[in-house]
Parts: sequence; structure tokens; C-alpha cells
Amino acid sequence: MDFKISDKIQTIVDMINEFVEKELIPLEPEFLAKDFKDLLPILKEKQDLVRKMELWAPNFPVECGGMGLSLLEHGLVSEALGRSPLGHYVFWCQAPDAGNVEILHLHGTKKQKQRYLTPLVKGDIRSCFAMTEVDMPGSNPVMLETTAVKDGEDYVINGHKWYTTAADGANFAIVMAVTNPDASTYRKASMIIVPTDTKGFNLVRNIPVMGHKGSDYFSHGEILFESCRVPQENLLGPEGQGFVIAQDRLGPGRIHHCMRWLGICRRAFDLLCSRADERLISPSGKTLGSTQTVRNWIAESAAELQAARLLTLNSAWQIDHNGASMARDSISMIKFVVANTMNKIVDRALQAYGGLGMTDDTILAYFYRHERAARIYDGADEVHKASLAKRILKTYHKEQ
Repeated sequence: MDFKISDKIQTIVDMINEFVEKELIPLEPEFLAKDFKDLLPILKEKQDLVRKMELWAPNFPVECGGMGLSLLEHGLVSEALGRSPLGHYVFWCQAPDAGNVEILHLHGTKKQKQRYLTPLVKGDIRSCFAMTEVDMPGSNPVMLETTAVKDGEDYVINGHKWYTTAADGANFAIVMAVTNPDASTYRKASMIIVPTDTKGFNLVRNIPVMGHKGSDYFSHGEILFESCRVPQENLLGPEGQGFVIAQDRLGPGRIHHCMRWLGICRRAFDLLCSRADERLISPSGKTLGSTQTVRNWIAESAAELQAARLLTLNSAWQIDHNGASMARDSISMIKFVVANTMNKIVDRALQAYGGLGMTDDTILAYFYRHERAARIYDGADEVHKASLAKRILKTYHKEQ
């Protein structure tokens, strides 16, 4: 396994780090204090700068208008962008649009690509992905209550979804719904494109997360489908293949998440070290960093960050060379290892900042509120650990 970074990618990462430092981190006080919609004009200006730098849509295929980076290369880019909550949005490689682009590119018809994929990659529209349901376990995607029933040339969709990220302001949703209730477990559901202005698509609310409901892209919507009628030509991929397509989407998607989390780790680690070096705790000039406890935090964080990073890069390399199915164990590992590493480092940094860390005068409180969910979405930690252990134990099982 060769994780050597090419001169081209290193230059790109250096450019992105500089851009994040100079153009995005200074915007964070406004981001924390204002409604996200109020920031859209200035973020559009930043996006125009990204286009001029030819760094737009780094992980999207070249033929669609992106840079066409490999998963490993994009992982390094995602790590740099993750240092600011604004990074992925400004460079246009944010979830859930990134995953939706992959699905449309691989499974969309020519007409679907013209109507949805091309403008999505250009940044003219946004999208959302409606899978998680209120009364069903999100960690088991085969359990769905939302249905799409054929009626003439249409599907009629009924169901209740939530945590549909960025539904507020999205142009269309990719919806997981049961189309074949009598089929086998993994062949019941399909993916269907639903324009958000379709009658029966109801954005009930933006769900408050730790007291913050957000707006526009930075929000999680609750959606009620009430006799929502769309043409059957909006079916994405073969009917009954929704679960299979979702798994193809989630493998690379977890690399994206984990590398973004590593960017958060790096930002929190830098803040921890700066605070330790500068914070006076006695008249004699003794600093927080002179205490054994804080030095332990720094040492442990540095080691855990490096271990999580190498594990994630290894997973990305495996997917690039062998495919997501062959990297299944590694993908499960990084999901819970990186999420927990991030939460620990953010918590240590917040603790070092004391009362200041609890305020929005630093980015740490934002990370603490919004990234706790990393241990839940895309499969809870416990689910990944259980499935990984089950697969490992199979290799030790002796036939009787």
C-alpha cells in the first residue's frame, strides 16, 4: 500500500488549506451568529473564487464537470476542508449531494442526468436524500414503511421521513421507498427521484438539533409524503435495487465522512495545543500546557489522530483498488474509530478552553453539538461493531 501524495495533490491540498485559513475560518463568527441563509451571498462569492482556482467539485467525475479525484485523493482534500464547517459546501463536495451525484452518475438515465445531474454538479441546484424514518431503526435500512405504489404511469408515495439533510432549499430528493413488498428482504425497496415542488411533498420542519434547527443547507428536514405522485420514469436504477444502490453509496460516503471528521480533529487539536501553550494558570507564568493532565491529552490526541487517519487512508486505498465490498471490514472500523476519536479530541479541547469552550466564541461548541451525531448516523457504532465482530468470528468458527 502506497499512500505517497503526488506533487499535484499536495499542491491542491496546500491551496485548500490556505483558502480555508484565509477565506473561510474568518467567516465562522458570522456563521455561528446568523441564519445560514444570510451567508449565502458571501458564500457564493467564495464559491466563485473556488471555480477560478479550478478546484470546484473535487470528487465528481470529470465528464460531469468535477475534478475526478480518486477516493484516496479526495480523502486528503476532504480532511483539509473539514477544518471548517463551511469547507465542503464552498468547494461543492458536501453531503448529501456528493452521494447523490454518485448515484445519478452510475444509475441515472440520460434524461435524469440532463435534468438533475448536470445542474447539481454545476452548483445550480441542491438535493437531499430521504431514507431515515421516524418509527423505523435507521441502522437497518431494509426496514422501511414508506411505500411507492404504481398507479397508471406514476408512483404514488406515502410515508414519513426525517433527518433528511438539506431538504430546506433542495430542488429534488432521492427517496427510498418500498415498491415490491412481496420480494425478498433486500429487493423490496427502490430509489425514486422526487422534485421537492411536487404536490404531496411536505417539508414539515427543520428538526432542532441540540437546540439549533438551522436553515437551507445546514438543516435536517422532517418530510411527510402524502399521495405524492411522480412518473415511473423517475425510478433511479432497476426497481427493487434501492438497498444495493444505497450500499454502493454508503461505502465511499463513509470515507468522505471520516476524512471530514479528521479535519475537525486537526482543527480541535490545533486549538487544544494553542490553548495549552497560551493560557496562563498562575502569576508566575505557568501555562495550562505545563500540567501533566493536559500534556497527556495532547500526546493521546496526537497518537489517536494519526492512527485514525492511517486507518482511513488505508480504507480509501482498498476501495480504490479492490472495491467497497472487499473493504467492508475496514469501512466498519473507521466508522466507529474515527467518530469516537473526533468526539474525544473535541471534548478535550473544549475542556481546555473551560467556560470559553462552552460559548460560540470558538468553533468548539458547534463541533460538540453537531458532530456528536457521528456515532449515530450511517449506522450506529454498536451496529458496526456487532457486524464486524460477527464477520471476524466466522473466520475462527470450526466446522463440527
